[in-house]
Amino acid sequence: MSYTESYECDVCGNKKGERDLWWLSFSDCIPGSSPDDTIPVIKFSRFDVSHSHDKTVKHICGAQCAATLMNRWMSDQHDDPDQHCAR
Repeated sequence: MSYTESYECDVCGNKKGERDLWWLSFSDCIPGSSPDDTIPVIKFSRFDVSHSHDKTVKHICGAQCAATLMNRWMSDQHDDPDQHCAR
């Protein structure tokens, strides 16, 4: 018996095919100008199975969904700038 993993785009719900070129997205925080300051960042990388299992990663099927995700992330940052890097 073989094991098959399936992935779904976290933006539009498309299912990933074997040959589809997908992306992963991560939110992170980097140090700011002072020790108590952090700056939110969003990162995109090529799809990699070993990183795709991280519970914080978003699976993205293409550029349009990446742009939608980035727009949502930016709106969230604008709406609540202090929540981004809660410790």
